Amino acid sequence: MVTRVVILGVFVADTAYRAARAPQMGETIMGEGFALGPGGKGSNQAVASARAGVETHFITRLGRDTFAEMALKTWADAGVTPAITQHEDGYTGAAYIFVEAGTGNNAIIVCPGVAGSISPADVDARAELISNAAVFVTQLEQPMDAAMHALQIAREGGATTILNPAPAATLPDGMLALCDYVTPNETEAEALTGIAVTSLEDATRAAVELSRMGARAVVITLGEKGALYHAGGQSVHVAAFDTGPVVETAGAGDAFNGGFAAALATGLDPVTAVRFGCATASISVTRSGTAPSMPSLTEINALLQRQ
Repeated sequence: MVTRVVILGVFVADTAYRAARAPQMGETIMGEGFALGPGGKGSNQAVASARAGVETHFITRLGRDTFAEMALKTWADAGVTPAITQHEDGYTGAAYIFVEAGTGNNAIIVCPGVAGSISPADVDARAELISNAAVFVTQLEQPMDAAMHALQIAREGGATTILNPAPAATLPDGMLALCDYVTPNETEAEALTGIAVTSLEDATRAAVELSRMGARAVVITLGEKGALYHAGGQSVHVAAFDTGPVVETAGAGDAFNGGFAAALATGLDPVTAVRFGCATASISVTRSGTAPSMPSLTEINALLQRQ
């Protein structure tokens, strides 16, 4: 059985600033900490998938600079196989992350650099890899036409397709119909459906609407409340895991998506795969950083056995 996960997305270097609050325009405040590390939704998801024990390939563009070197080392350490091109005419992406010290909540600005020009032609160059995946994942940090084209190739090749619609954006007609799973968080679900998600009942209504819009199955991630799975007119709530104090929530959604994709690729049923993804995310929020916070398969399995 093919267990390969292939992910199209963006790598960025995360520059994370921790402070009691965000500054107002024109204001300077003193911070409590700074960290530089690897990030980007697609790259984080690839790291999470690989560390969860599954063969994982990541498709993107990099510059030729220090941040590109960081990306290549991150993937080598995690066991991700890069499927990349490198370009002299632009920079590798970077992100500003503000972390609220008291809660661990975050706000992020992403500049994708050369990955912002990923094109359908780049996707065509990796068509065989995408077609032969067990699970294909993409998000919306790279251009929409590239994501759409990749989903089409994955669907035609028989791969299970996952769209993580982040950051929130208006989707082109027919995109959700290419998705075996769509995995928004509460904010992204509201952006797609117009339904504010503040409760499980709201999440169910939003999931029903996303199904009506074309998605075969919907997983709405709910932060500390876990995730809601909806397919075939039935909804299942999967609770988050108690793993101790939250240090940082940045990257939790990526941890979930990477873990979920890895679990599906190994043949787990969807609800069990959602539980695996929730365990992956629950561990990640107890650590600083995004890619560095992704847990190993041993850690995930130990948590699943305890709870």
